[in-house]
Amino acid sequence: MKIVSQIKQPIEAEMELFEKKFSGAMSSKVALLNRITHYVVNRKGKQMRPMFVFLIAKMTGNGIVEERTYRGASVIELIHTATLVHDDVVDDSNRRRGFFSINALWKNKIAVLVGDYLLSKGLLLSIDNDDFDLLKIISVAVREMSEGELLQIEKARRLDITEEVYFDIIRQKTATLIAACCAMGAQSVNAPKEEVEAMREFGELIGIAFQIKDDLFDYGEEKIGKPTGIDIKERKMTLPLIYSLNTVSPKDKRWLINSVKNHNKEKKRVKQVIAFVKDTGGLDYAIAKMKSYQERALQILQTYPSSPYKDSLELMVNYVIDRKK
Repeated sequence: MKIVSQIKQPIEAEMELFEKKFSGAMSSKVALLNRITHYVVNRKGKQMRPMFVFLIAKMTGNGIVEERTYRGASVIELIHTATLVHDDVVDDSNRRRGFFSINALWKNKIAVLVGDYLLSKGLLLSIDNDDFDLLKIISVAVREMSEGELLQIEKARRLDITEEVYFDIIRQKTATLIAACCAMGAQSVNAPKEEVEAMREFGELIGIAFQIKDDLFDYGEEKIGKPTGIDIKERKMTLPLIYSLNTVSPKDKRWLINSVKNHNKEKKRVKQVIAFVKDTGGLDYAIAKMKSYQERALQILQTYPSSPYKDSLELMVNYVIDRKK
């Protein structure tokens, strides 16, 4: 966590104030809702999303943040939290970041209603302050996240994902939200249109690198948040596996597809798949791809003069690649 504190350092004051404003943005006259939203606020993770918003706002706004920046960060957190609450219901998941999920504690009906409430709070926070430009950024992201999830479900049934479709899925599912945070930061301080677009691209590149890193954990020996081979067990088509499928002989390809489709619960077979993907260069290929996205993100930062915010963003880009979980 030391590196996260280092990244946060130039925006420490803004993050503290943001937490107060965010808690206020969630409040309701219904006691049950307040109890649940209080639970949500107290189990936050590293808070990477608001950190992106504030660091980009300060880098593009000459070290200044606007009241709009706080609203933009709150809108992203409200609407993103709403999608997570709904995701846990869809996935029938009982845990979120090591805590019980809302549906595990209060059942699905209440969880869906709480998700709807958070969504409406996010919409109203923007509309009441005429932040239509900020609302558009997050609304596009939510649309893309939904499309990405559905595209993945559609393709997972047939296991016929090409590399191009894989990148479409992760760009929409994962990268689009980080892209929205970065665009939101620049837009909130009224940066020029080209700069907002450059920051959106910067966020997208980091988001794609982040997801490839997640894929690589499935093949790692290191102790991380999820056990090795979990993606294979869930029949998720990740970049190392897609590369191997596209480069091996038809016979090996049939064995790979059969393994993932019909033997994905057998520990021994999953280990064989992991070893096969490593031996056929799938891991090396994915690492090289991840590093190319990292490089492109760092190149965008190089166009900015030196500042503590730029330094933190560089740290953030490298942290995405070097993290251990």
